[in-house]
Amino acid sequence: MKGTVGELGEFGLIRELTSRLTTTPAVRLGPGDDAAVVAAPDRRVVASTDILLEGRHFRRDWSTAYDVGRKAAAQNLADIAAMGAVPTALLLGLVVPADLPVTWAAELMDGLRDECQVAGAAVVGGDVVGGDTITVAITALGDLRNHEPVTRSGARPGDVVAVTGWLGWSAAGYAVLSRGFRSPRAFVEAHRRPEPPYHAGPAAAGLGATAMTDVSDGLVADLGHIAEASKVRIDLRSGLIDIPSQMSDIGQAVGVDPLQWVLTGGEDHAIVATFPPDAKLPARWKVIGEVLNPSALPQVTVDGAPWTSKGGWDHFGAIEDTY
Repeated sequence: MKGTVGELGEFGLIRELTSRLTTTPAVRLGPGDDAAVVAAPDRRVVASTDILLEGRHFRRDWSTAYDVGRKAAAQNLADIAAMGAVPTALLLGLVVPADLPVTWAAELMDGLRDECQVAGAAVVGGDVVGGDTITVAITALGDLRNHEPVTRSGARPGDVVAVTGWLGWSAAGYAVLSRGFRSPRAFVEAHRRPEPPYHAGPAAAGLGATAMTDVSDGLVADLGHIAEASKVRIDLRSGLIDIPSQMSDIGQAVGVDPLQWVLTGGEDHAIVATFPPDAKLPARWKVIGEVLNPSALPQVTVDGAPWTSKGGWDHFGAIEDTY
């Protein structure tokens, strides 16, 4: 593929992008008509949407188009899984400048397609528009399969807090990239392409999870949403949270306590949930805290004390503080 998206034109670009897609049994009608048709056996559809803006959520000098596609799909499909649902479909809204190489847009679609395949979903349509800044807008859909959604409001005093997936890896990778390095590669790749544990969300619902969310804005911030919705206090135990030795090495090199990344880093899209104290949790779930009665203390504490260090994602904060 040579040339730019402007030279190819809107409909030529759509043909190129949709030709790269695969499908699943849930997709009854894919791209090519006014709208897609996706099966909803449960008669309820779980839906989530998100936007990635170049310079704010990704940089082309750090990430390939394929990386951006994987990341865009992952962060939306993780929201579906965090409701206890199975991802089924994804819609793309894409804004690109006319001089963007066609190969970039095609590789973005490849990344979206491949991440959807990991989650068991498919890209079913979308729209492309010309604009000055690359913008990737995603809508993800999911199926509850006759289960009730696991919301943020069900945590109760006495529940345990458990997590599955990576914590702090993306933030550590960002610290490496921001200083001009590309290794340790595992952490850099975690920032470029998060790996949410999609199957853990529906599985947690089956295990009796009382509240659940994915860690997109930071562990303390996201558990804060559960604490607020459930009207409880959540206390995390730092000694129960695993910090890999390589993350500690990176922290020492850049002068950052790695616990800061684990508690406030975000963008790993791990799944964190509360469970009844007698729940039988598989080994993949790590208990890291407990749910307590509300008090005058902040809604989320660490080792019984407020976590006052700066961090966590704020879409309207300064880029250097939140990227």
